[in-house]
Order: sequence, then C-alpha cells, then structure tokens
Amino acid sequence: MASTVTLTDHEEIRDWAAARMGSPGVVDVSAESGTQPMLRIVFDQAAYQDQDRPERAPNTGGIELVEWNEWFEIFDRNQLALVVAVDRPGVRENFHEIIRRDEAPEIKE
Repeated sequence: MASTVTLTDHEEIRDWAAARMGSPGVVDVSAESGTQPMLRIVFDQAAYQDQDRPERAPNTGGIELVEWNEWFEIFDRNQLALVVAVDRPGVRENFHEIIRRDEAPEIKE
C-alpha cells in the first residue's frame, strides 16, 4: 500500500475530499436514538444516491449527506483524524480511514 498521511485540519480534509468529488456523510448505526453516528466520506455517484430516496425514519442505517460544519463538529468532538494515501503524480486514491487521534501515526496539522 502507498504511504499515508494523517489529517486533522478542516481545510486540508475538505480539499482532499473535493479533489476526489467526496461529500461528508454520517451513518446512524444504532437501534436507539441519541447514539453517535459514524462519519463517512462518500464519493462519486454514491453521493447522489441519497438524494433520490424518500425520507427515511431515524436509525435506519443509511448514509445521510450532511454539511461539512456538522461533520467536523462530530469529528472534533470525538477527537478523530483522517488517514489518507499520499498523493503521487498521476494517481489520486480515495483510500481513507477515520481513526481516533490518540491512535494516529504522525499527524499533519
């Protein structure tokens, strides 16, 4: 696998996602309300699939597209970091992983 870099800076994360046509999303995986949703970055056509569906009941487990401000609120509150592949000339990978900052290798701030 390619080498990685760990990001926490909001602008760098937005730029990384925008370069790959990524959108912020959350998945509510709980059966109960009030449980923290999981963050996702949704790419390409999958980002538009949510728009074509009727309103879903809470806690159905689907990806809900959200604004970056909401996404970063959850990101920072839970002390998360985004691990991404280092860009190489001619290659733009979508690989990413959202991890806890205390588990992160060297963080680029």
